[in-house]
Amino acid sequence: MENEQLVVGFVRGPHGVTGEFKVESASGDYAHIAALKEVTLRRGSDSKKCSVESAEEGCCTLYMKVREINSPEEVRKYNGWELWVDRKYAHPLGKNEWYIEDLKGCSLIWNGSDAAAVTAPAIVGTITDVLEGGAGYLLEVSISESCTVLADDLKHTSNGKVRKVLVPLTMKHVGNVDVKNKTIQLMHLWILE
Repeated sequence: MENEQLVVGFVRGPHGVTGEFKVESASGDYAHIAALKEVTLRRGSDSKKCSVESAEEGCCTLYMKVREINSPEEVRKYNGWELWVDRKYAHPLGKNEWYIEDLKGCSLIWNGSDAAAVTAPAIVGTITDVLEGGAGYLLEVSISESCTVLADDLKHTSNGKVRKVLVPLTMKHVGNVDVKNKTIQLMHLWILE
């Protein structure tokens, strides 16, 4: 996990004529991005390692220049690409904060009708992605084939594919998040219907 890379921002178009570009922070904080010496630009399986020449904070953005990009036309090729860095350079986490990459692959578990009940938890699904919604983040959950707490017709779509649902990442819908053990507690089963 130490050398794993995480997304810290996104290229949002050129700024000026020298290849400088605007960066949108994934965390909302720009100080840790401004201090970077090296970034990897990535989209899907394509990536480009870059040396940072300069980074200056603006109003709700950051202006970055990397040695490998020298014109607005080159910047446009990378518009929308993600900025990846080693985990140690990512924004420090506060209480009840997690990196999106750490939530992916976690099992969504249900402990019974009383969220505090001490029963063997049932795995209802796996977190496949984290999406930005209008009021916050949403966990994309792929319902488990072996889930015993949901009716069979709630596990599959009409064409037989495993169903995916969205669960709001709020304290009302999600209880304990344990990224070390890769589990996230579901507070209300009805959200999966």
